[in-house]
Amino acid sequence: MKPLLTTPGLTHQPHSAHIYRSLPLLGSDVPVEEEGSPNYNPRHFYPTRLGEVLQDSYEVVAKLGFGGNSTVWLARDLLRYRFPQDRYVALKICRNDTAHAACASKELSISQHIAAANPWHPALRYVRTVKDSFELDGPHGRHLTMVYEPMREPLWLFQYRRLGGVYPAHLLKPTVRILLYALDYLHTQAHVIHTDIKAENILLALECTSVLDDLAADEQHDPSPRKILADRSVYLSRNDFGPLRTLPKFIRISDFDVAVRGDSKQPLTHWIQPDDFRAPEVTLGAPWSYSADMWNVGAMLWNLLEGETLCAGRDARGEYDAGRQLAQITSLLGPAPKALLQRGSDTELFYDSDGDLKGTQAEPRALEDTVHALEGEDKALFLDFAGRMLRWLPEERATAGELLEHPWLSSPSTPPK
Repeated sequence: MKPLLTTPGLTHQPHSAHIYRSLPLLGSDVPVEEEGSPNYNPRHFYPTRLGEVLQDSYEVVAKLGFGGNSTVWLARDLLRYRFPQDRYVALKICRNDTAHAACASKELSISQHIAAANPWHPALRYVRTVKDSFELDGPHGRHLTMVYEPMREPLWLFQYRRLGGVYPAHLLKPTVRILLYALDYLHTQAHVIHTDIKAENILLALECTSVLDDLAADEQHDPSPRKILADRSVYLSRNDFGPLRTLPKFIRISDFDVAVRGDSKQPLTHWIQPDDFRAPEVTLGAPWSYSADMWNVGAMLWNLLEGETLCAGRDARGEYDAGRQLAQITSLLGPAPKALLQRGSDTELFYDSDGDLKGTQAEPRALEDTVHALEGEDKALFLDFAGRMLRWLPEERATAGELLEHPWLSSPSTPPK
């Protein structure tokens, strides 16, 4: 472990001596967090240690999360520890194998592009971009590390942990307004298509830095369970920041690892988006653009407001089927226009020569019957708002900027039931 830096005038004591007292240990034969990822190989993950100082600047405080491609850690910024708002950072330490390292490099590049597109635009504060980056020399290769502002939790966790599974309309409207503002920046200023909008990739900001001070103190006095092996320790994440002290101030859209430039000269036709929110042109293999994000947002609204997926395309076992999803969309919007079917390289997988959908059919249903959380004028405005995104033809969907002017966002909400 590198020696801890000291900043003039700042009393800073290493915590490692306390952390290693009475450690709660996990069994060495039980997979822990990232170890359960498909094709997991410990050589591909940097063996981060609590108390370690990285890049002579960032002291690792706690593990915040993990994925198949990285681990995420809360760290003190020792060079800016005097400044409360900049006291902590989140470190995303990426895998070092060739394919994942290339993806991480692309994510860094597009994040830097987004930040530089219009640095003074007010909407940029609602987009989570990289603050710093560096490479770590691990025992089995180099690991790109991206530095971010810490956030409280993803929207889905807030929805289920704080709101009981559904998003009240009076909170949903400002959340959607910020999301659209951020998307308008991405689409019109940075010319970026996110392609993966879901509640996991929308993060709530922290109310105050003291939330992180408390988490750091909790980790010191009540260390996270971990598995200690000969070459590394694998920690359980500590990502519950406790009860909200105030309502969230704002959100940020994040995770640009699969984002693409929308101003590419080549048509975009590759498979994108979460299964539950996939736009029909993507399924059909037709060219897609910024409007695919808008379909994605429109479909996601039902998960937030109703706690249910509008057109999941899943069977009784929960298996996703693209044809079933197209049938569900047809049940709501009517048959797909021939103009769209003619664009798709994969249309024949789902439609016959007459333009009729093959396989599973779904009973017709009205979009208004899928909304139970709203009533009266509020419901009518919501259906019009969402309906402007849920259109078969991509060119008929409203843009994020246009939807920001929609009256549903500024209308009185239905009182909570």
